Amino acid sequence: MSEGVDLKELKRRMDGAISAFKHDIASLRTGRASANVLDPVTVEAYGSRMPLNQVANVTVPEPRMLAVSVWDKSMVNAVDRAIREANLGLNPIIDGQNLRIPLPELNEERRRSLVKLAHDYSEKGKVAIRHVRRDGMDDLKKAEKDGDIGQDISRSQSEKVQKMTDEMISEVDRLLAEKEKEIMQV
Repeated sequence: MSEGVDLKELKRRMDGAISAFKHDIASLRTGRASANVLDPVTVEAYGSRMPLNQVANVTVPEPRMLAVSVWDKSMVNAVDRAIREANLGLNPIIDGQNLRIPLPELNEERRRSLVKLAHDYSEKGKVAIRHVRRDGMDDLKKAEKDGDIGQDISRSQSEKVQKMTDEMISEVDRLLAEKEKEIMQV
């Protein structure tokens, strides 16, 4: 007889969903500059679309300014266009082979839309965690049906999977609350 599902594997997959959520909310702009703001930007370079960090270096020289150092001089205009077309509300200033990007002050409406986007990201994270739970529960039901495990083991494993799911979802809620507070802080 086996012991049901691999709880470590389920935890690893749920942790993966949480780290994806952390990455998503890190790209949301708050009051201060962060190089992660430009993560969603892709540049048309050398015949294909590439992430910005593969054609340039992004730094934060001041709290309200980003600096992008483009490695290939011929790519400066493509990088400028990609940043403008990414709908981030940023207007780069070309300075030779570098771009300076002043971050405008966030108004109330923009802050609210960022909070809404953070809520969307959290919902995606929760759905991913629930998918992992569903997979674990399905494996338990199949193992019980096949006679690999007994009803009592199945029930206790189900409770552990549910407890782990609840903990992970509350972690997403905690991270969301922190990010929401950070975004709304003036």
